[in-house]
Amino acid sequence: MKVSKLDHFIITANNLEKTIDFYSRVLGMELQTFSDGRKALIFGDQKINLHEAGNEFEPHAQNPLPGSADLCFITRTPMQQVISHLTTCNVPIIEGPLEKSGAGGPLLSIYIRDPDNNLIEIANEIKT
Repeated sequence: MKVSKLDHFIITANNLEKTIDFYSRVLGMELQTFSDGRKALIFGDQKINLHEAGNEFEPHAQNPLPGSADLCFITRTPMQQVISHLTTCNVPIIEGPLEKSGAGGPLLSIYIRDPDNNLIEIANEIKT
């Protein structure tokens, strides 16, 4: 067997409203409500399913905890525009821009935190 792509992953959040606001307003993701009122955030061909801490859907991770994720999102928006947008949204940049190594090659990255303190890397692919 060989895995070909990622369909979705799950974030456990303390407050779904704050998490939905952050990912939609700051990162431009689209809210989707599906079976039984469950919430997801759509971006590209992937989605983030949301679980509320203490009220997770079955099955779930062995130890679902808010703030335990470390994620990297690629954007085509130029980094200076990303930085300006984050400033407008009052989201502090905790590190960067820095050159990093991504799955597809070099990246120019900045780091922020979401409402649960998950580490969020936002990156531009560097064309070589």
